[in-house]
Amino acid sequence: MSLRPLPSPILSGQPLTALAPMQDVTDLAFMQMLSEYGCPDYYVTEYFRVYANSNLDKKILKSITCNTTSRPVFAQLIGESIPDMLRITQQLTKYPIAGIDLNLGCPAPRVYRKNVGGGLLREPETIERIFDALRSQISGLFTVKMRVGFDSIDNFEKLLQLINQYQIDMLSLHGRTVKELYRGEVHYDLIRHAVQTVNCPVLANGNVTSYLKAEQILKETGAAGVMIGRSAIRNPWIFQQIRDHFAGKPVQIVNLADVHKYIQHLFAITCQDTLREKSHVNSLKKFLNFIGTSIDPDGKFLREMRLVQSKQELFDLCDHHLLTNPQRPFAIEPFESLIARPSCESCE
Repeated sequence: MSLRPLPSPILSGQPLTALAPMQDVTDLAFMQMLSEYGCPDYYVTEYFRVYANSNLDKKILKSITCNTTSRPVFAQLIGESIPDMLRITQQLTKYPIAGIDLNLGCPAPRVYRKNVGGGLLREPETIERIFDALRSQISGLFTVKMRVGFDSIDNFEKLLQLINQYQIDMLSLHGRTVKELYRGEVHYDLIRHAVQTVNCPVLANGNVTSYLKAEQILKETGAAGVMIGRSAIRNPWIFQQIRDHFAGKPVQIVNLADVHKYIQHLFAITCQDTLREKSHVNSLKKFLNFIGTSIDPDGKFLREMRLVQSKQELFDLCDHHLLTNPQRPFAIEPFESLIARPSCESCE
């Protein structure tokens, strides 16, 4: 396996940071764009779906082969067929990956109903067989992204034991069950318990909304770092803000003019020759649903944004809400009443 070494900022007092994999969001273009605002320490690809006769998704593969961010990239797998997972893993070893990551957390019903992703958390015995097979083949880093359980935490202790037994190199843990989706409080006490139980570094995932929240979560859990998904869509400066805060440096205050430029940037990287303007504008809304939660507390931007159908309408709206008072700070945290839900394909 062509390994790129995992950075060790912990040695200098810095927590590790990672971009959470989110289907149809964290592609090569998003990774490259994010590097201009402040890279995380490493990336994880969207998941490669693994099943009989599956092949490497060429679009996802580009986030490995064409990645110029200088950051390590883990290739994430989702599936349950052990022979096929071994086959795909072997294919991936030909590329410059940092390691293999196994998805045991995707909460999308269309995914877990196939008994993959978060669905496997109901079957520790199956997970053990997968761990055993993959660990025997992966000579480099083998990491896991999971939740604390499917609809309960009954299997949580067993899963942590398996993490130790099969010498998993890092655990990214979302502190909710699959059935809890993105609702309610994150169980940071369970992340703390994992930190105290497993022998590998643990990244805390779930509602890491700002550099201040990251600091609070790290103090509460003792985790080695944080994995951030939705909040990196809303605020691409978040990784650099975390880095600066822990280094004792001034943290950039993002204003609405900065956000206006960011939306222009997003529009540019999502542009495709084959995509009609209306479809392009509508595709951008999956990003704007998150960005809008920190623009105005009454949600006027969000309501009006959801009605626009053209590029002109979109940027007239952005000009009005973001450039009328361009120096006004972009809210550090999302406004509580406006917190957006990810689509069912989002796997943070």
